[in-house]
Amino acid sequence: MNQVPMTAQGAEALREELNHLKTVKRPEIIEAIAEAREHGDLKENAEYHAAREQQGFCEGRIQDIEGKLSNAQIIDVTKIPNTGKVIFGVTVTLLNIDTDEEVTYQIVGDDESDIKQNRISVNSPIARALIGKEVDSEVEVTTPGGQVEYEIVAVEHA
Repeated sequence: MNQVPMTAQGAEALREELNHLKTVKRPEIIEAIAEAREHGDLKENAEYHAAREQQGFCEGRIQDIEGKLSNAQIIDVTKIPNTGKVIFGVTVTLLNIDTDEEVTYQIVGDDESDIKQNRISVNSPIARALIGKEVDSEVEVTTPGGQVEYEIVAVEHA
């Protein structure tokens, strides 16, 4: 399977979630199943079925996270010298040339992207347009609203 780029912070967040699922959530669900079993007939035992369903979701998420971590190529951008070039993991500040508005994005892996936190996927159109470009470069990005021209104002390895 191909390796998937992931920031060090993204990998750490997944490891924390995995640890929580294995050490807290899984035992809670097992306890809930045991309690529900004591109520007798399992066919009409809603608590038992709900707990089993939760167990399925929990185990599925554990497998999902373990798979993502095993395929992750963890990139810690803070350990890479800043050459002013846009690479995976950097935080880039852009100036919209038409509107004079500044926007800052961190370029992250697909699973880490969250537009509310200004974290965009390395596979998004804007990130693809930026990768490899340098500070003070102008970049044209095709967006759903048409072409947008940006100037790369800053590249940070934070």
